[in-house]
Amino acid sequence: MYEELKATWSELTAPGQLFEIETLQVRGSPMRVYKHAPASLRDIWLGTAAYEDREYLIYQDERHTYTRSHQLTASIAHWLSEQGVQPGDRVAIAMRNYPEWMLAYWAVVSMGAVVVGMNAWWVTQEMKFALNDSTPKVLIADRERIAQFLEIRDDFPEMKVVGVRLEGDLPENVVDWAELVNSEPAMPDVTIDPDDDACIFYTSGTTGTPKGAQLTHRGCVSNLMNIGFGQAVQRDALNKAGLKSKGALAPDQINVALVATPLFHVTGNNCVAQGIAATGGKVIHMYKWDAGEALRIVEEEKVTTFSAVPMMSREMMLHPDFATRDTSSLKSMGGGGAAVQPDLTRKMNESMKNAAPSAGYGMTETCGIISAVSGVYLVDRPTSVGRAMPTFEAKCVDGQGNAVPTGETGELWVRGACVIKGYLNRPEATADTITDGWLHTGDIAYMDEDEFIHLVDRAKEMVLRGGENVYCAEVESAIFDQDAVAECVVFGVEDERLGEEVAAAIYPKAGATVDVEQLRATLKEKMASYKIPRYIWLVDAPLPRNANGKFVKREVRDALSLADAL
Repeated sequence: MYEELKATWSELTAPGQLFEIETLQVRGSPMRVYKHAPASLRDIWLGTAAYEDREYLIYQDERHTYTRSHQLTASIAHWLSEQGVQPGDRVAIAMRNYPEWMLAYWAVVSMGAVVVGMNAWWVTQEMKFALNDSTPKVLIADRERIAQFLEIRDDFPEMKVVGVRLEGDLPENVVDWAELVNSEPAMPDVTIDPDDDACIFYTSGTTGTPKGAQLTHRGCVSNLMNIGFGQAVQRDALNKAGLKSKGALAPDQINVALVATPLFHVTGNNCVAQGIAATGGKVIHMYKWDAGEALRIVEEEKVTTFSAVPMMSREMMLHPDFATRDTSSLKSMGGGGAAVQPDLTRKMNESMKNAAPSAGYGMTETCGIISAVSGVYLVDRPTSVGRAMPTFEAKCVDGQGNAVPTGETGELWVRGACVIKGYLNRPEATADTITDGWLHTGDIAYMDEDEFIHLVDRAKEMVLRGGENVYCAEVESAIFDQDAVAECVVFGVEDERLGEEVAAAIYPKAGATVDVEQLRATLKEKMASYKIPRYIWLVDAPLPRNANGKFVKREVRDALSLADAL
């Protein structure tokens, strides 16, 4: 089936095909692009008007059709234009995953302005930093974020502020959302260059202030086409090989996606919400993540696609309601934004009736996915995240930036249409991260003989124990393979003799018991003894996560004492 994949890959990207690839000089570097890609996200959104009365956005008991959504986005864009927002100006969005988030997003990018995605988990000072950094003309925010902003209102006297889902009296100098959507539905007529900024998403760095990644229209559109290509190439290759795989939608079936991750990150926005809209599907938002509520929505709305961080898929399968809820509508279930552990791939494949397990790998800095793999390909190579999509060149390099041979580990670098323009106001950070168009991902990986990428660890999370590299992701995968484990993170702690020692925090499944010594004995059967955690904590509460659902290792490490380790 791998020979069929290579052949299909070549056919789909050949001259004259929808996914034809060409190389252009962009920002001084060669860039692989789709020759027939739409020029901008405006073109993508305006094209969805053809879906008319299909349902598009669903939130609790609210339901918006495509026709209604286009009316609303045109009104929002017209109002913003009347306030002086021009192409290239910025509009910040700070709210939960309400329908207003996507409506505002499509309105802003379609009028040539730039969305600034504000992290809804930020404290007031973090909001202040991002507003100073990005200088938006307008802030659109929900009740909680408006309350935060009012604390710093005097620092932004010229900024227009729009309130969404406010309760009680309207705060002074805050415009109600109703004024926007009741404006004339007249989308401004603008021309957008593919390399114009579409949005600025802030990276969730663990140290220092966040960096505003400048995502272009070309990058975002290319990401959508990469997602479509990834689905098409695997489907067609399996057909050629005479193999069947779970996960195929019927020809006339509408894709229904549950968005479980924040819309201010590329996982929820670029990879799920945008992709579903581009194909006329239905997008369902949640007030906040809850595995039981997610299962209810899957059953009642006949959800076909669930893609979030892997821990959310794991929580759904561990939930008491999983056995009683009807999840047969699901065609794809998996994760991105973090590595999908092999045991999770196996469990999804065994437990889901019709859903193919899937894994996507990408970054904010690539506008979405770098690679993706699903179904029998993922089951066959569960440590892989698939081949880099056609718009990427990919290589693993040593410390001097030289490519390493096939099968050897190195830092993964990628170059192509989806790589960001840079970091807003951070030329030094941009230069440190992008070399001649090559993005340094910070991920340690290797590529096999079929060019499938296998992630080993984050370079900064690797533990250097007595001169030996210990990859936390490898140890975590082995620990997750134990049935009693619900959550775990592995990290390094300082050690006078060895430099660093391996440590793990484990949250057991409800009603289960983790025998630490038995765990260590089991791990020794799978890996070298220097990789076995010297320090293990069994915690009695779920591990802390950031807004995108990823575990925050530094916060875990700082909260634990070596004296309490087992």
